[in-house]
Amino acid sequence: MKKEVVIMKVKLNCGKEFKINLPDKTDVLSMKTPTPLADPLQSIHQSLENPIKSEGLDNLIKRKIRDNKESRAVVVISDNTRPVPYKGEAGILLPIIEKLLKNGVKKGNIIVLVATGTHRALTKEELKEMIDPEVFELGIEIKNHDCNDQDNLVYLGETSRKSMVYINKDYMQADIKILTGLVESHFMAGVSGGRKSVCPGLIGEKSTYVFHGAEILSSPKARDLFLDGNPCHEEALEVAQKAGVDFIVNVTLDHDFNVTGVFSGDLEEAHKAAMENVREYVAIPVDKEYDIVATHAGFVGINHYQAAKVGVVSIPLLKADSKLIVAADNIDDDTIGSINYKTALYLLKRFGAEKFKKLILSSDWGFIPEQWQVQMWGKLFSRIRQDNMIYYSPQFSQGDYQNIPGLNGNKYLPVSKQYKDDVNNIPLFIENAVNKTIEQFKKQGREEIDIAYLIDGPYGVPIRK
Repeated sequence: MKKEVVIMKVKLNCGKEFKINLPDKTDVLSMKTPTPLADPLQSIHQSLENPIKSEGLDNLIKRKIRDNKESRAVVVISDNTRPVPYKGEAGILLPIIEKLLKNGVKKGNIIVLVATGTHRALTKEELKEMIDPEVFELGIEIKNHDCNDQDNLVYLGETSRKSMVYINKDYMQADIKILTGLVESHFMAGVSGGRKSVCPGLIGEKSTYVFHGAEILSSPKARDLFLDGNPCHEEALEVAQKAGVDFIVNVTLDHDFNVTGVFSGDLEEAHKAAMENVREYVAIPVDKEYDIVATHAGFVGINHYQAAKVGVVSIPLLKADSKLIVAADNIDDDTIGSINYKTALYLLKRFGAEKFKKLILSSDWGFIPEQWQVQMWGKLFSRIRQDNMIYYSPQFSQGDYQNIPGLNGNKYLPVSKQYKDDVNNIPLFIENAVNKTIEQFKKQGREEIDIAYLIDGPYGVPIRK
């Protein structure tokens, strides 16, 4: 018997809804389905005027304008690795811009600042794809943060953990500082959103050395849905507080990117409220480990760098000899990631997880930006061997597979479909990889084979009971 499973269209960048056939006994692990807001625009306006532990946005702006009629405002937005609604009926950006203008902030004194962190700048086309066209029609300036532009960074001193805090100059020169973003589970910082719009969103590259350093990320508390004592969260919060934040507007979303909650106001309290909302539906209680786990890298998995998130969330489902099967729609121009990421990834592949961890924790190690994501892959490969993961991306060339850990997923496709940039091959890859892995286990004499399909990819978070 086969079980037909839908890979929901929002799970991959391709925007298609796929169906796959898996063995009937497969456990389909899914997060709960939250209820979308009936009228998201009304909820946005209500949230802006009745925020959490903060004065309403109108009053905040008026107060700033009374003090300085030339007050400058910055609205920080996420880049395209987060499906934040910045346009359409549920768009959160235009209502904020309108309030700024209505309450006296001059158009030329408003900047929309893209919190790229250490990611590349977004192109004009990508910005137009993300942002409400009315924002462009209003003539509002939109800028990408650049973590390597020393002339546009301000040094604010050190954190208690000795991070050197460099923050975007446009942000620091603003009188009104508003953060926007999405709160979802995050495999290092507990959840995204809130303080992460500033750190890592607006920091200089040098500021990542501690925040994303090997010691912090080695902590067992640097994990999904965990804030108390999480050093990654604590460091990001301290940096954001040092930079100053007047107001945040964070949302939570369902499987189809419908808004399920709007949380505005105080940096910490509004963010905590959003996190509690997320925790209710993304946590997936599990009571066992599986022989085979199949999943995908989701919307966020635009390249191999981002696909690390699904590798880490899968860990609670895996035994030492389990097989992990990952499909990823790596649509980014850099299908693997930056040169720095590739360099660190080579070391992980060459030396293995334990030696790589020992290397980056060594006092002799010279920090490489983006080593943090490779360290997270290392957590997966501390649980299973590298050749126990099968990775498939339609966008990968044959040479790309030589640069990443794991087995080449094309080997599970007919020759005619190998190395073709065609997302329609994803269902066949998953089906074949599962079936051939079952055959391998049976040849080893294994009778009972436990199989799981993690349908939400990196967004659902399995938690052992």
